[in-house]
Amino acid sequence: MNNAEKTIRIAILDLYEGQANQGMRCIREIIAEWSKQNNLQVTYNEFDVRQKLELPDLSYDAYISSGGPGSPLDSEGTRWDNAYFQWLQTVEDYNNNVLNSNKKLVFFICHSFQLACRHYNIGNVCKRKSTSFGVFPVHQINTDLHEIIFDGLKDPFYAVDSREFQVIEPDNDIIEKLGATVLAIEKERPHINLPRAIMAVRFNDYFFGTQFHPEADATGMSMYLQRADKKQAVIDEHGEAKWQSMIEQLQDPDKIMYTYSHILPNFLNEVVGELV
Repeated sequence: MNNAEKTIRIAILDLYEGQANQGMRCIREIIAEWSKQNNLQVTYNEFDVRQKLELPDLSYDAYISSGGPGSPLDSEGTRWDNAYFQWLQTVEDYNNNVLNSNKKLVFFICHSFQLACRHYNIGNVCKRKSTSFGVFPVHQINTDLHEIIFDGLKDPFYAVDSREFQVIEPDNDIIEKLGATVLAIEKERPHINLPRAIMAVRFNDYFFGTQFHPEADATGMSMYLQRADKKQAVIDEHGEAKWQSMIEQLQDPDKIMYTYSHILPNFLNEVVGELV
């Protein structure tokens, strides 16, 4: 691909339903930083899926579907949920057409990931006993497959987790029929007799998702944690020492900033590979 001639087009699907968030800013900044580092012309457009029923057409090279608030179960059958999966089906149909050589890549983040897991029925999407919030280790599995999205990451690597719901109990028969692969699970908790959540899945050759937030950066997370209501919520749930530990971990370059600088950039590298 000639960098000077090709403009890469990215669609960002905003599932935040108008709620204040750091996720959209982080996605924009990752795209801008990556395009500058690689001397590539990149444009992006944003689509308000839940409030305005906005969805992109097939003119984009890649799609990043954001996190968002609320239940990934309660939206089933709503107008925006139906429209979202109709859109996803058009992307899947395009990719399945052998006449289309440049495939469309999709990345699902957190809420979008849970929706995709519900759609493909690959596991049990359910409410957690308590909210998961903080910086946690993520453990890779099936490492012999050399997943491109995880290139350069350690095992475990660290990521921001912020969710009231979870995907657990993978259905291996459905996963095998789809040609999907579970690639990461949450931290091991030997003292807690609960199943570990699925944290990353390659649904097919062109669709990938994480239940954590690979776009989260230290600046946004620090601002979030230091909001009076969030600080108090963490202290009430986990104690002040846990809150202080979260703040300190944000300064560690080997933790969330390392994940920030690898996962979505690796996805964008894969997009370029499809365009060669």
